[in-house]
Amino acid sequence: MRILVAMSGGVDSSAVCLLLQEQGYEVVGMTMRVWDLPRQFAHAATADGTLPACAQGQVADDALEPDFILSARSLAERLGIEHHVVDVREEFRDTVVRYFLDEYETGRTPNPCVLCNRAFKFRLLAELADRLGCPLMATGHYVQTQEHNGHTYLLMGDDVRKDQSYFLWRVPQEVLGRMRFPLGTMAKPDVRAYLDRCGFAVRARQAESMEVCFVENDYRDFLRQQRPATAARVDGGYFVDTGGKRLGTHHGVPFYTVGQRKGLGIALGQPAYVLRLNAEKNTIVLGSETDLSTHHLLVEHLECVSRDEVLGSEALTVRIRYHSQPVACRVQILDDGRCLVTTSQSVSAVSPGQSAVFYIGRRLVGGAIIASQRGIGGILAAMDC
Repeated sequence: MRILVAMSGGVDSSAVCLLLQEQGYEVVGMTMRVWDLPRQFAHAATADGTLPACAQGQVADDALEPDFILSARSLAERLGIEHHVVDVREEFRDTVVRYFLDEYETGRTPNPCVLCNRAFKFRLLAELADRLGCPLMATGHYVQTQEHNGHTYLLMGDDVRKDQSYFLWRVPQEVLGRMRFPLGTMAKPDVRAYLDRCGFAVRARQAESMEVCFVENDYRDFLRQQRPATAARVDGGYFVDTGGKRLGTHHGVPFYTVGQRKGLGIALGQPAYVLRLNAEKNTIVLGSETDLSTHHLLVEHLECVSRDEVLGSEALTVRIRYHSQPVACRVQILDDGRCLVTTSQSVSAVSPGQSAVFYIGRRLVGGAIIASQRGIGGILAAMDC
């Protein structure tokens, strides 16, 4: 059976291609080109080490291809498999990157991988799979799937340090049913060892990047580069305390995140943390670490594999950021369509724009976007929480 594999040119997707070939699949590779960064063109560096310049996510010389595409193509040639490159830089800039910038401007902390996986990466993967006659698709994510009660569920990967289910909660059911995740039962060191045994020693030792794929260094520099007018407009807003008293000035709401302590540029004689961001007033509320803790949060745009599981299970847990520990919770739908999540243990630094992902055991059962927490005190008082 033909299976389309998303190939990044790195360790994980290379191992997926080899594993699926061993299992008898006819592997077809696809590599997406979404955003060019200078570091991706090391092969094109001049004698003095100068890398090609990139602007708006595109290298100046369109004849150049980034290193990861060359790496993926080299593997495809060695394995004798079909390989396709899809250049979607313009669409990526207009969807994922624009969302990323807009969210920061409105005082929210975006999760571009969650949006990209649903609206971009897995959608394009499915579209190309249909055109190429591939009933199945695969990626190098460290997750698993499980058929249960007529639905396809994501399961956490066996390697809890690499589990990536948090980022995949918005991938549609019709796509998940066609997916294979060969690395879901493996640990990263085992994947590297497998590549080494298969004769790909150099590839097995490749480093991996954990940053946002289109941001070269600090996201704040990226914001200033992409939205210079916004950076100039918001510079000089006020830090305030929980009572509204002005404490000093800041560089603008887009350049701070809830829970941030370092890099505030203000000395108050005690540690201060960002509690809330108000983009309309361009103010940032500072407080203590204790002020960040809560047992309640508001979420919106709830999506469930099975609604009864999210709203009725006593075994429900939630993660409010990648790598956070699942915490027991219950979910109540409010009259305005938002949901109130109540946790058994306190959670810290609830960040609007991030994802709240719900599990029963290792099975992912739903997710939502963390909403503005404005007005939550009144809601809790009305519900006598």
